[in-house]
Amino acid sequence: MCGVTRLNDALVAIEAGVDALGFIFHAGSPRNIDPEQAKRIIEELPPFVDTVGVFVDKKRREVEEIVQYCHLNYAQLHGNESPKYCERLIRFAAPCQVLKAFRVTDTLTAEDIEPYDCHVKGYLLDTFHGQMAGGTGETFDWSRIEKLGLKRPLLLAGGLDPDNILDALSSVQPYGVDVNSGVEQEPGLKDHALIEQFIGRVRAFEHGQE
Repeated sequence: MCGVTRLNDALVAIEAGVDALGFIFHAGSPRNIDPEQAKRIIEELPPFVDTVGVFVDKKRREVEEIVQYCHLNYAQLHGNESPKYCERLIRFAAPCQVLKAFRVTDTLTAEDIEPYDCHVKGYLLDTFHGQMAGGTGETFDWSRIEKLGLKRPLLLAGGLDPDNILDALSSVQPYGVDVNSGVEQEPGLKDHALIEQFIGRVRAFEHGQE
């Protein structure tokens, strides 16, 4: 679950069975969080829950500082970060791992993604929007995924919510899913009932009970 800004939202998601929590460090996002605030939330989390920092074209050294300060497990990059950027981030921010996000358009190709294969743990595919780097609340055409020939685990994002998550899981069969606006009352303010519905349906699908 991405866009965490409050501890109680994080704890509800953990109780429901979430695997990872995302914190957005991007001033252009309505879910932007200060590193100090994120650190306070992360310090209160129980063990075995991964923490993910979401960044958009931020200077690598700034990312490294936030990763180390907040003790993040993953850096999720949503901008135009190069393969070399990813390689250096892994080297200097270890043991933090890197996830690279791509916004899916009809011009995105396997050749655009392949150079990152040696440097990232997985790919997050999201909906393209001209003014937003994520959190659009809109899905994209999932049939475009197959042609990308991903060689790393796929995390599916983009407009997922309790109503469409089962369709997404059965159609795409991703390694994981990333929910944000689909479990919110408003940006940064999560709806606890929607969190429980969403994660409950993911877990039911996982165990063949959908």
